[in-house]
Amino acid sequence: MIPISDDNSDRTRIPFVNYIFIAVNILVFIVYQKLGSNLDFTYSYATVPAEILSGHDIVTDPVLVRDPISGQQLEIPGLGITPMPVWLTLITSMFMHGGFAHLGGNMLYLWIFGDNLEDRLGHVRYFFFYFVCGIIASLTHVFSDYILGENHLIPSLGASGAISGVMGGYLLLFPGRRVTVFILLFFLRVPAFIVLGSWILLQVANGTGYLGGSEASGIAYAAHIGGFIAGLLLIKKFHPENNVKTGRRGWL
Repeated sequence: MIPISDDNSDRTRIPFVNYIFIAVNILVFIVYQKLGSNLDFTYSYATVPAEILSGHDIVTDPVLVRDPISGQQLEIPGLGITPMPVWLTLITSMFMHGGFAHLGGNMLYLWIFGDNLEDRLGHVRYFFFYFVCGIIASLTHVFSDYILGENHLIPSLGASGAISGVMGGYLLLFPGRRVTVFILLFFLRVPAFIVLGSWILLQVANGTGYLGGSEASGIAYAAHIGGFIAGLLLIKKFHPENNVKTGRRGWL
């Protein structure tokens, strides 16, 4: 089930914060990550659980591994120098991606669900809501990585955690909003709670290994789940009911 669009007929704001988020993600991938080929940059600014847990930068040497299929030796880059406090990688990692599919999928979801949330929250509240959810998502990944005893030196990156928060907030504010999805060669319009409910159930199923998902897949399911739950819990704080009743919208 791939979302294509949603109903924007009641939108009253130009969601320029959402547009900026999308533009920055694309810009970083093209200019700084050089379409994914600049691994030195990626490995320096991604979130590394061991660095977050220790508070110190960690630099490692490249590692040679043998591809079990082709038999060829491949070099995995080591962790580079992070020229800033490592805690800030919780933010920089939110604007980097592992490839075209990773970037394209994330930006599609942000394009569809972010504008409605910005319209309801206001530009400033949406800006901070996005970042708070993204940071909580990354921390969820870091601590789940520690609890499960995974490799603490594997970097994580992507806007998925923050976007998961957007989706959690969207689910509470627009549960009945019609979303056009592509499924089994058909385009269907279904309520948002079906689309987003199915998505989070899939993340939980994969994250617990029920469908064979694991850290070996390279997908940080814990970040998706943590971001989504953060969005559910925080959306009312960023959009208090009295602002709806009094009609106070503006930038906030």
